[in-house]
Amino acid sequence: MAFEPEKDKILKKWKCEDTGLVVSINQYGDGRPKLQIGPRMLKKQDGSDRAPVKAGRLAVEDLLWFYEIIDEVKDELTRLVKPE
Repeated sequence: MAFEPEKDKILKKWKCEDTGLVVSINQYGDGRPKLQIGPRMLKKQDGSDRAPVKAGRLAVEDLLWFYEIIDEVKDELTRLVKPE
């Protein structure tokens, strides 16, 4: 089965303004929503967005930001998908 981009949906997204890290809840077709960490949206010197890059390894700033939003992320994912 080939990947069909039109079936890939972002249901909710958070972005760390300091590091550009994006955390999102995504769903493909009728599949179960899942958490995605990355990509990283960095800025050019002129302030515009660069092309997305892999999140790679997380710095302490990424971790502290994720810690701040984790309850909101957990609540949203739980609302979308009831744990088994």
